[in-house]
Amino acid sequence: MRGKGMTYDTGFVRNGRSSRESFEPEVVKRELAIIRDDLHCTAVHVVGGDPDRLEQASRWAAELGLEVWFSPYPLEQTQDEMLALFADCATRAEWLRATGANVVFVTGVELSVMNEGFLPGKDTAERVGLLLAEPEGRAERLAEVGKRLDPFLDAAVKIVRERFHGPVTYACIQFEQVDWSRFDFVTVELIRSAEVADLFQAGVRTLVAQGKPVAITGFGTATWRGSGDVAPRSMEIVEYDKETGDPLRIDGEYERDEAGQAAYLRELLEIFDAEGVDSAFVFLFALYNYPDDLDLASFGLVKVLEGRSGTAYPGLNWEPKEAFAAVAEHYAKP
Repeated sequence: MRGKGMTYDTGFVRNGRSSRESFEPEVVKRELAIIRDDLHCTAVHVVGGDPDRLEQASRWAAELGLEVWFSPYPLEQTQDEMLALFADCATRAEWLRATGANVVFVTGVELSVMNEGFLPGKDTAERVGLLLAEPEGRAERLAEVGKRLDPFLDAAVKIVRERFHGPVTYACIQFEQVDWSRFDFVTVELIRSAEVADLFQAGVRTLVAQGKPVAITGFGTATWRGSGDVAPRSMEIVEYDKETGDPLRIDGEYERDEAGQAAYLRELLEIFDAEGVDSAFVFLFALYNYPDDLDLASFGLVKVLEGRSGTAYPGLNWEPKEAFAAVAEHYAKP
């Protein structure tokens, strides 16, 4: 692959609250350097809901020579709010590109299920549940998603391209049926589960055969045994605070399986290499609001520690998992 990528979370913002409380410049700079030097990444997918944080992290990543995929990630926003966010971020991304940085602008991620106005339901879980609940009429409901999303993407891309003059893409869920003629990359959130394992590689091959460079984002799995079989839903073992939405605790007994998470990522990276994917972005470096026991449900390559430093990288509050070494080994290959 040309782009050996990692997703870096600057904080997902919901109802004005960020999932990443601390955003210390020296920590962020050090983590981005680790992504480049120890994970052997050449590109980073910088995601989050705070434009200031996105700009800062993207600037620091560019200073390290990383290709930056500048990716505002709205959650539970109206269409007008999303367009305002994209306009702001596109202006910031263009400033960075004008300094000589290699920047791709990502016009949102999974917008139809993560935000208002495209599907019925008060939140992501309810929207997905209603969309997939009954087999009867499911195909029609899925087709309707694309019809509702398409005019919004038209408006969003127009706003972005007026402000940003580099390559533009959108990180889709496959059922959104995006018209890729308006974008420079075909970018798909592609997570393998046991249900589609026998079709997965052929599906990647079909994406690449369309002709445009393909980027894969959002792929990974949690850290409990068997999570790879249900990878798109492997975070559903968590109980959340009904008022704030914060993760509270794991909902039962699960066996930790770092080797399984590592093997899953290794297998997918090998598939992406074999099928000619342009860029792949492992999801994700760290999930900062899933510390300690909650890490069982985390896709992170590192286990976040609450209130204490790790030993592998003193001064940073995490420890690398087996998946960290697996990704580093794969990306180190010429």
